[in-house]
Amino acid sequence: MTAKKIATCLWFDGRAEEAAHFYAATFPDSHVSEAHRSPIDYPNGKAGDVITIEFSVLGQNFVGLNGGPMFKFDEAISFQIYTDDQAETDRLWDAITKDGGAESQCGWCKDKFGLSWQIVPRRLMEMMSSKDTEAGARGMGAMMQMQKIDIAKLEAAYVGEPVA
Repeated sequence: MTAKKIATCLWFDGRAEEAAHFYAATFPDSHVSEAHRSPIDYPNGKAGDVITIEFSVLGQNFVGLNGGPMFKFDEAISFQIYTDDQAETDRLWDAITKDGGAESQCGWCKDKFGLSWQIVPRRLMEMMSSKDTEAGARGMGAMMQMQKIDIAKLEAAYVGEPVA
């Protein structure tokens, strides 16, 4: 990754390598590039431990840092992932929330590392920016009642049908 000019650094509590491999396996156009090992013992680890790991998620560059327990992720930072259909929405939602992840409202969820994600169908974004503001409001109102976004229910609300 030396030719790149910028990468977002994510602080993990000893699980940066695990997180990088999880993200690379979960998202297309993602991979783990290189692990950097500490040449000496340090406050939260030993010589030879991975201290940083370079990876990409959906083509975006990241560095995972095994920085210790001092800092935690919160919702002030999240990754918004746009999906094309319900199958993709379901697959990503399920992958992120399993094994210690957590569901939240309006398409938000957390992975097992505490990082927040927004799984957003592109159709929702189209509805919210519709010139038909009443239909857009119905779609957004339906979304506000959901955890994982259900595109069929959004569509029903958008056209004015009752949503079960």
